[in-house]
Amino acid sequence: MFASKSDMRNRFGDREVIALTDRDFTGAINDAVLQQGLTAADAEIAGYLAGRYTLPFAVVPAVLVGYACDIARYRLTGTEVTCTDDIQARYHQAIKYLTMAGRGEIPLGVDANGAVVGGVSATGNAVRLAAGARKFNVDSMSGY
Repeated sequence: MFASKSDMRNRFGDREVIALTDRDFTGAINDAVLQQGLTAADAEIAGYLAGRYTLPFAVVPAVLVGYACDIARYRLTGTEVTCTDDIQARYHQAIKYLTMAGRGEIPLGVDANGAVVGGVSATGNAVRLAAGARKFNVDSMSGY
């Protein structure tokens, strides 16, 4: 699963998740409806990535969590909930990203088997930065 109920709540807030899922007007999140949206998002994401990556991932890249939420939000709109321009734009951005990731044009931060790649090695091979000498100081600027 790419995203969860708590991911949806963190991204959009309880008020919006209730609005997207509360078909019976109870004033609470309907877990069954929310799960349908999240399952639809999972299927859509898997459709773009399954040809390149082994799913499910051991660790879901954070970018996919966000896009899964955006797709689920879009899928939960319809007759009862209006699809706004923002919801539609986020959905199309997610699809554009997934298309590019599925083609290998942009990295997800995992290899084809779902193992995390990149970052700093735990062996101590870290990047070190050093500042150079100042070119402009009181002495070099005297007389100006």
